[in-house]
Amino acid sequence: MPYLDTSLLGSYYCPEPLSRVVTQAMTDASDLVISPMVELEFYSLVAMKVRMRALTPAAGQKTLAQFRMHLGGGYFGIVEIGPREYDIAKTWMASFNIALRTVDALHLACAFIQGHSLWTSDKPLAQAAKHVGVEHRLIAARH
Repeated sequence: MPYLDTSLLGSYYCPEPLSRVVTQAMTDASDLVISPMVELEFYSLVAMKVRMRALTPAAGQKTLAQFRMHLGGGYFGIVEIGPREYDIAKTWMASFNIALRTVDALHLACAFIQGHSLWTSDKPLAQAAKHVGVEHRLIAARH
């Protein structure tokens, strides 16, 4: 079951260079899951795109409305991040041998503990997943 990180949602819902590839990967998959943290990060991403004028406020609202519709329609399963995920994230960060942002450590831990494959377009996150042994798929542009 693919656990999608925020980078993929950004490419899926907003026009970006990877949009076509991400849309195809998500369309071909089933049982896509996200966490409430991904949901919050996606709102932050859309707000940033509006502030940077990559999206108009109306387009930002339309994007969020479509996302909420997909959430309400069960397009994504929601997996919670609990104490076990926080503990493994802390353990990985305390090893001092891998550069992980807090939210990335939690994404990795969530996928790992709950038995999901982490799907991302973020190369450093994919490298971190490989380093800590988390099943993952890097979705990148095809050349």
